[in-house]
Amino acid sequence: MFADRAKIYIRSGKGGDGHVSFRRELYVPNGGPDGGDGGRGGDVIFEIDEGLNTLADYRHRRKYVAKDGEQGGKRRCHGKNAEDIILKVPEGTIIKEAESDKIIADMSGDNRRQIVLKGGKGGLGNQHFATSTMQIPKYAQPGQPAQELWVKLELKVIADVGLIGFPNVGKSTLLSRVTNANPKIANYHFTTINPNLGVVDIDGADGFVIADIPGLIEGASSGVGLGHEFLRHIERTKMMIHVVDAASTEGRDPIDDIYKINAELKAYNEEIAKRPQVIAANKIDAIYTEDEDPVEKIRKEFEPQGIKVFAISGVSGEGIRELLYYVSEQLKTLDQKTIVFEQEYFPEEELIHIDLPYTVEKEDDMYVVEGPKIEKMLGYTNLDSEKGFAFFQKFLKDTGILDELENAGIQEGDTVRMYGLQFDYYK
Repeated sequence: MFADRAKIYIRSGKGGDGHVSFRRELYVPNGGPDGGDGGRGGDVIFEIDEGLNTLADYRHRRKYVAKDGEQGGKRRCHGKNAEDIILKVPEGTIIKEAESDKIIADMSGDNRRQIVLKGGKGGLGNQHFATSTMQIPKYAQPGQPAQELWVKLELKVIADVGLIGFPNVGKSTLLSRVTNANPKIANYHFTTINPNLGVVDIDGADGFVIADIPGLIEGASSGVGLGHEFLRHIERTKMMIHVVDAASTEGRDPIDDIYKINAELKAYNEEIAKRPQVIAANKIDAIYTEDEDPVEKIRKEFEPQGIKVFAISGVSGEGIRELLYYVSEQLKTLDQKTIVFEQEYFPEEELIHIDLPYTVEKEDDMYVVEGPKIEKMLGYTNLDSEKGFAFFQKFLKDTGILDELENAGIQEGDTVRMYGLQFDYYK
């Protein structure tokens, strides 16, 4: 089994706790609070490494944990921020939340580096909580908690063109002839065990990247054999070269083969099945028949459907040049952008546990809202951004905190404190 999938556990670092201390010097026996802030926990970052082409590293080690931030110290000393943990992946890797299968990140196109889990913010030391009515605060803010997730990594090959077809129709031979790829070739089903990529360079035309997608069989779309693993790699290709054994060297009907493979594509993903195809009728060097030319039969069947057919020989090279120039010209008419999958799962929002308890109390001249739910929300949300602030407002409304504040008698202009955050209340 080739290493194009892995499941791993990731956890960001917890923020360091704020410190409670008071200035004590020879002539200042009762100084003010001077507890320092905690350091930020490490982020979990995924980054593309151009030198990688499999997820093999993640099949042996399953747990990746960033370090926690350092606690604050006396004399306003700030705790040290923890180092981020950077996980290197090949281009084309999709990161999914393991349980829901929703996409967190697609490491391809312009997305070369993405923070998937943010480390917890460091807690504020007690120096921040002194007020005119509370001059010796004995409270410091705890560091924000870590985030943790099980994620699936899936490699979806990035290539302009995919070679598809049944096993043993000559896809690997064709790829090795037209590119710098060196695929392993043998005579057995699932011949190619890895999706091999190669670059096609042709004189006077634009080159392109081509991938030999491992051989399909009937039932692949429903997971028979390694069907899903193979079909996954077709998802980014802009067009496909459908290779068939025109000589029927294994006794199969090439026309029937084409319909069967296209049915598998349609069953797996209808949008993929609609992408442009060209048929490479291979092994013409092995055609020994006095009946109707099998390539002509294929042309009569598929060219009226708008699918061009080229007679080629992967062994002798006949017809390959014409096929490649046609593909190069077709690619110019298609969208040149890499197909990138949209984010569906947002850890900073999903990981807030709405069922956790919270309290709303009035202390002196302000309303204090506390609880692990609030801590998580503040740790995961960037209130400086428009989106983050809108999410914060929605959170207060959806969780009933605004209703609780009004029940407690809050008025416009009153102050609300949530750990290190203070704001005036207005409807």
